[in-house]
Amino acid sequence: MVSILRLSRLLPLLLLLAFISSSASAASNHVIAFGKWNTVPYVGDFAGPPQNKILTLKTRPLLVDGQVKEFTLGTAHDVTDRIFVVQRAYRMNDNLPQDSPAVPHWQWQQGGWLLVDRVTGRISPINLPDFDPVFSVASWYRDYAAYWGTSEDGKLYAVVAEINHRKPIVKMLPATKPAKVAQDPAGADCLCAAPSWQRAPARVTFEENPSTKRTYVIRGHAGDLLTVEEVDEEASK
Repeated sequence: MVSILRLSRLLPLLLLLAFISSSASAASNHVIAFGKWNTVPYVGDFAGPPQNKILTLKTRPLLVDGQVKEFTLGTAHDVTDRIFVVQRAYRMNDNLPQDSPAVPHWQWQQGGWLLVDRVTGRISPINLPDFDPVFSVASWYRDYAAYWGTSEDGKLYAVVAEINHRKPIVKMLPATKPAKVAQDPAGADCLCAAPSWQRAPARVTFEENPSTKRTYVIRGHAGDLLTVEEVDEEASK
């Protein structure tokens, strides 16, 4: 009878300790790390038939608690102290129907961007409108990505997108044809130079050609094009 009474008194304490232990375990951070860089062969669509132009990509694995979850390329961008973004790399099955399945043929490809949560260990894809993994170069500031995007009809747009928002903040056709001056991670010519950011106020500049620039001020979920007079006024400050 005494032992049962003692157990009934200890039961609430045991339940409290179990709850605290499970909560601490659930709240513990996962170990997020990158592996060593590795150079892999890469053949992009720009090579064209015959595919005799072999380029390379520098990739590294993304590990969660010591297990490889994805392969990535380029530099990661910290959005907050908890989440960051990084571009994905993956292998595509390049076997033809007449090829023997016993001899797999894989090709490395550039993918879209991933959002990584350091606390939960969750990795999720980011929807960047009209982003082309091969030719678009994303320039990140906070949770905004600025890049030159290509639409399904082949048109080129200056795009500013925000994480977790389906519609782009900015999507504008260039006034002139952009110069091919940037390079993607594989060394191929991209459509144009990566946009450049400035703060206070947040603004991004797309350089279509050395003599043609467009600057957009970003206000929350909207972007406004600066006039020539406003750009000159900003530069004089």
